[in-house]
Amino acid sequence: MMRYNPTKLSVITIIAGLTIAVFTLSYTNVFAAEGTPAATGSDITKPLLAIAAAIAIAGGLIGTGNAQQGIGAAGMGIIAEKPEKFGQVLFFFVIPETLWIIGFVLGIILLLGIL
Repeated sequence: MMRYNPTKLSVITIIAGLTIAVFTLSYTNVFAAEGTPAATGSDITKPLLAIAAAIAIAGGLIGTGNAQQGIGAAGMGIIAEKPEKFGQVLFFFVIPETLWIIGFVLGIILLLGIL
């Protein structure tokens, strides 16, 4: 039986993140003409904005999941004892959904370069 090992999971996550960062920062435009700034590898804004958008969206999703896990467990207990409280529980369960909406909108803003 395999046991959950948070240290091993953390190391794997850090290694994967560093690998993605290295490949992103070593981005060069293959089709750029010689002598242009993109050909020398100094144009790294698009990959960095993509990583920033991914972090914003993932942060919103993770925050929503963390908030809803406690609310969902408590809500099921309330509904089991008082079924008439379903509407209130549903309302409180849906409030954290705004976190992923905000993260998604921020990611789109970053990708489109609005700010």
